[in-house]
Amino acid sequence: MLKSMLQAVSLPLALSSAQLFPGSVQLPLVRECGPSSARIVCVERYASVMPYHFSREPIINDTEVQFGNTSVPNDPSFGLVSSANFVVFDEERALDILGDSPTYEVVLNVSNTPHEAPVYVPSLNRIFLNDLAATLSQLVIDLNSEPPTISDFTSDPPVLIPNGGTFHNGLVYGATAAGNSTAPGGEQRPGIVTLDPQTNKSTVLLNNFFGNYFNSLDDLTVDSNGVTGKVPVVEDTLTVPNGIALSSDGKYAYVGDTGAHTLENPAVNQKGPRTVYKFDVVDNGTNLCCKRPFYFSQDWLPDGLREARNGMVVIAAGSGVDVVDSYGQLVLRIQTDFIVQNFAWAGEELKDLWLTGNGKIARVKWELEGSVLT
Repeated sequence: MLKSMLQAVSLPLALSSAQLFPGSVQLPLVRECGPSSARIVCVERYASVMPYHFSREPIINDTEVQFGNTSVPNDPSFGLVSSANFVVFDEERALDILGDSPTYEVVLNVSNTPHEAPVYVPSLNRIFLNDLAATLSQLVIDLNSEPPTISDFTSDPPVLIPNGGTFHNGLVYGATAAGNSTAPGGEQRPGIVTLDPQTNKSTVLLNNFFGNYFNSLDDLTVDSNGVTGKVPVVEDTLTVPNGIALSSDGKYAYVGDTGAHTLENPAVNQKGPRTVYKFDVVDNGTNLCCKRPFYFSQDWLPDGLREARNGMVVIAAGSGVDVVDSYGQLVLRIQTDFIVQNFAWAGEELKDLWLTGNGKIARVKWELEGSVLT
């Protein structure tokens, strides 16, 4: 009897050892690829079949666990992911986006707090943005010198904590996240403001919903329907709406839900929403319908998002930025060593992508052009 029991116990152990490498696994999972101007790696078939035993830790105590932190001891090549600037999942399209000499560099060191709402003003060649830990002053990056410089500025009247921004008709549009009854320059409530970057004058466009204060506004975009002052509700199923973008043809809207981030402890619930949804824009551009999952953030949470000129959707997500096609397929990821909240294209050809976040501001030079904001 004892001998039979030992045989029964040892058999599964022998089988598990033989199954370390499923027949469908293609090794190495990762290899160096692309131009030598940056650290670029290509991932085989999205690493969809890994050799056993692999593991990726869950988010614990709000500590980000990236794809590159996955333990794959039976394929040493996977270690290339964690040190790469660019992780390629669709080689043909990704290398076309990166071009002949892509680069990634940290250009500016800033406070270790979220930096949001970057907006590029072409006529000044400057990027306006905000440190969310500040109250009434914002920041501006001057791209007219190399290296670029960063400085404080305060609009007239001051604007309280813009958390999202875009450029339209020569003005910087900001979505503000907080209110204050005694702020210098007068009382403020969450809403939408504009900044004239030529004069530094700010104007309130929206500060209430039929007399109710907004709890907090985040990212915003501008459509082509003109000015009415109306504030219709177009979506009410998202937990914490965040980044938003419209397709260039106006047919689709992309909206991120960061409901996995809460005010409780721990702040990130890995089971909560961290998905970008795609909607059809209907009723002559006045409503949204047909919500469906577009992209589930494989790292941390989706934050700022915008559409590139070629229709790709670019999404700030944790320590990096994801580039996905119009069907939600991941093409490549920019990897950083800081949490990225948002980004903006800049430069004469809009091929420089500036990433803003906790502690650092970085620049990516590649061939993916940003949409022209007029």
